[in-house]
Amino acid sequence: MTPISLEAMAASVPDGALIAMPPDNSLPSVALAKALVRRGARGLRLLGVPVSGFATDLLIGAGCVAEVETSAVSLGEAGFAPRFTAALKAGTITVRDATCPAIHTMLQAAEKGVPFMPLRGVIGSDILANRPDWKVIDNPFAGGGDPILLLPAKQPDIAAFHAVMADSEGNVWTGRRRECATIAHASKRALVTVERVVEGNFLEDERLAPGTISATYVEAVAIAERGARPAALLDEYGFDAAYVANYARAAKTDAGFAAWCAEHVFASLQAAAE
Repeated sequence: MTPISLEAMAASVPDGALIAMPPDNSLPSVALAKALVRRGARGLRLLGVPVSGFATDLLIGAGCVAEVETSAVSLGEAGFAPRFTAALKAGTITVRDATCPAIHTMLQAAEKGVPFMPLRGVIGSDILANRPDWKVIDNPFAGGGDPILLLPAKQPDIAAFHAVMADSEGNVWTGRRRECATIAHASKRALVTVERVVEGNFLEDERLAPGTISATYVEAVAIAERGARPAALLDEYGFDAAYVANYARAAKTDAGFAAWCAEHVFASLQAAAE
């Protein structure tokens, strides 16, 4: 597989697409999120798998997002996600509450090609009152008195995440981060940014194969060095707490967010063009 440019990858994402994104502790592609901001994407529907963080807040602040389905949106130790909070208060985005197990269950249903899957642990919560698409039935094998929740399969248009490397066959190595495999299997397309592309075939290596997503599920790969930053990337680099803290302070206001984007999202592209 020949890598494409990051900007070409962003251009392939249509407005209004449903995009599944892993959390900050599990290989998010912040590089692709920034490229989508530069493209001026609009109406995106984001699925946090199972929670959302830095990349989601960035896309919301840039006006790229119409809807978020997730269990939480947070910047971790840096506090609340400021652009998400502002958009929620202003009513400019739709938020669909979920739970971590529910999101994984809906994706696993799509991964397995079934229309729904059952789940316990949600009945009795307030979430059901706001999720008419989730159905409670009697367990057909219990003879009554045993309600169980049915969740519809969730098939994202795009799975977007970052990885350490891809091989020349298009396979992608994600290590232990198996949720990335789940969203790649469940989604119509997987767009993956990587630190590098190497020769060979990971699936023929006994050590690498268990942490590899087959090229069958990967539509395109783009090289983006430090593409998960400020999130950590396995053993490649650590979490950049100062970067997130700086963003959290700046993004408290519209003007601060715009200034941050000018420096951290658009400046590098302008420098490359000069």
